[in-house]
Amino acid sequence: MSDNDGVKNRIKQYIEYLNIPISAFEKNCGLSNGYVSSIRKGIGHKALEQISEKYSEINKSWLLTGEGEMLKNVQFKDTEAKKVFMNIIQIPVVSQYAYAGYLGGFDDPGYMESLPTHPIPMDRELKGKYLFFEIKGDSMEDGSMESYREGDLALAREVYQEYWKYKLHIKRWDFVIVHKTEGIIIKRIINHDVENGTITVHSLNSFYEDRILKLSDVAQLFNVVQIVRKF
Repeated sequence: MSDNDGVKNRIKQYIEYLNIPISAFEKNCGLSNGYVSSIRKGIGHKALEQISEKYSEINKSWLLTGEGEMLKNVQFKDTEAKKVFMNIIQIPVVSQYAYAGYLGGFDDPGYMESLPTHPIPMDRELKGKYLFFEIKGDSMEDGSMESYREGDLALAREVYQEYWKYKLHIKRWDFVIVHKTEGIIIKRIINHDVENGTITVHSLNSFYEDRILKLSDVAQLFNVVQIVRKF
């Protein structure tokens, strides 16, 4: 048995954790477009199996009843691997001095392995590609609690290009934008025009004007998920 609206809300919670559009989740699971929004009386066995087959990490009991944890427990045979997983993870750092080189080397495994790393405590497995980007300049500093100071490290998760054709989660995240000609910029996106393939970027510092960028001129997009202040 399931608790109807609770199931829908938990599916949405898991989709937010994946950081993908609902429509992409439905497509990945072989569900019809709009399936999640149409849930009224829980989900059937077939849909449950389609979801768990695609996303085997999800806890079926949690999905149906809300009991337990969202993700299944991960079992490690190696004690050291478990220790790293549960505590400290080393994330590559793109310093502000490496911005220019990154544009030419981000798809080169050798270059990526040469980057320095910074430790961060984590209590769960990271999904996707994560990097630290060191903040450069003052365009995202306005004196508020939301400011990014020069020298801060922005922990960022890549938004893969296959998801750019859907509406980006612009109200939830700021973005690291790896632009093909302008290099690495960190901005707030205030509009995503899916039809025309453009984004409008905004700086917290009012000195900088809003600009429209073509996504065809963007090499990579990252969500900023955490800021580490070094001093």
